[in-house]
Amino acid sequence: MPEFVWRAAQANGQLVEGRTEATASAAVLRQLRERGLTPIRVDDAAALPVSASASSSGLRAAKVRVDKSPVKAADILTLTTELSIMLRAGLALDNALRVLIEMSHKPSVRALLDTVLEDVKGGAPFSRALTAHREHFGDFYINMVRSGEASGQMSQVLERLVAHMERLRALRESVVSATLYPAILAGVAVISLVVMLGFVVPQFEQLFKDMGDALPLPTRIVMMLGHGFRSYGPVLLPVVLLIGWLFLRWLRSPAGRAKWQNWLLGLPVLGPLLHKYELTLFARSLGTLLGNGVPLLTALHIATETVGNARLREPLAKMAPMVKEGTRMVAAMQSTQVFEPLAVNLVRVGEETGRIGPMMTELADILNRDVETGIKRALTLLEPVLILVLGILIAAIIVSILLGILSVNDLAR
Repeated sequence: MPEFVWRAAQANGQLVEGRTEATASAAVLRQLRERGLTPIRVDDAAALPVSASASSSGLRAAKVRVDKSPVKAADILTLTTELSIMLRAGLALDNALRVLIEMSHKPSVRALLDTVLEDVKGGAPFSRALTAHREHFGDFYINMVRSGEASGQMSQVLERLVAHMERLRALRESVVSATLYPAILAGVAVISLVVMLGFVVPQFEQLFKDMGDALPLPTRIVMMLGHGFRSYGPVLLPVVLLIGWLFLRWLRSPAGRAKWQNWLLGLPVLGPLLHKYELTLFARSLGTLLGNGVPLLTALHIATETVGNARLREPLAKMAPMVKEGTRMVAAMQSTQVFEPLAVNLVRVGEETGRIGPMMTELADILNRDVETGIKRALTLLEPVLILVLGILIAAIIVSILLGILSVNDLAR
C-alpha cells in the first residue's frame, strides 16, 4: 500500500505532519478531516526527495532554500489560495494566518503576514489590516475582502479572488509567451548579422583589396559595412546600451509613457489588440467587484485603475462621475468612445435586467478570446515575415560576396 506524507493544521492553528498508508490521497484527506485536522498538503512519499533528518513523526522534509526577494504577485496569489482553503475548512482567520506564517519560507512574506496578524489580533478587520499594505494587495483586493466581511462569505470571496487573479495571470502570460518567439527570431537575426559583418565579410577583404571601383556596387557596400562594423564595433555596444538606458528612463517618465502608449495604440495590428487587452482588465475587474457586492461607483473607480494605458484610462475615469450624477451606465460607456457596440449592448441588457456584473464578466470572456485569437493570427503573419527578412539579409550578403569573387575571376582572365 502506498505511503503519503501530509501536513495539516489543528483548530488552534498549530501545524502537524506525518505519514499515513492509504490506497489514495483522497483517503488520507478523509482520515485527517475525521481527526479534526485541516489538510494543507498531501504528497506521495515515494515522489519526495529525502533530506537530512526525519521529524518525530518519521517525516523526511526536503531542504528549502530561503528566498530573500520582496513580496511578488505570485506570493499574494499563493497565500490567498491557501487562506481560502483553510477558511473553507473552518479554521479561524487568526489561526489560518499563523499557519501561513509557519508555512512560509520567505522572510518578506512572513514579515507581511506578521503585521497583518498583529492588526487582526488587535481587533482590526482583515480588510483594514490589509490597507496598511496597499502596495502589495491593491484596492481591488482590499474591497473584495471588505465585501466578504460584510456578507460573511470570506472563504467564497477569496475563492473568487483566486480565480480572478489566475485569469489575469493567464492572460498576461499568454501575451508574454506570444511575444517570446518573435523576440528570439529578432535576436537570431541580429546575431547572424553581427557574425556575418564582423567575422565572415572581413575574411574576403584582402581578396578584394586591390580591385577598387572594379568591384560590383553591392560588394563594395557590404565590404564597407563590414569594415565599419569591425572598426567601430567596440564603440557600438556601449552606444546601444546607453540609448537603451535613456529609452527606458524616458519610458518611466509620465510624458514618455503616454507618448509610447499612444504610439502603440496607433499601430495597425498591435493597437487593437492592446485596446482589447486593457478593456479586458477593466471588464474583468468591474464584473468581479460587482458580483461580490461592491457598490457600482467604488467598483468603477477601482476597475479604472487596473487599466495601464493612460489614453484609455482618462475617458474611463469619467464614467464614475457621470453615473454619480444620474447618467445611465450604458450612456456613460458610450460617451467614452472606447467600447465597441457589442460591449454597449451587453451592458444595456445587464442594466435592464439588473445583472451588470455578470454581463461585464461575459464581456471580459469575449474580449479575452478576441485577444488570444488576435495574437495567434498576428504571430502567424509575423513569424514568416521575420524569417523572410532574415533570409533576405543573409542572402544579400552572400550574393554580394559571390559577385565580388566572380569579378575577381573575370579580371584574372
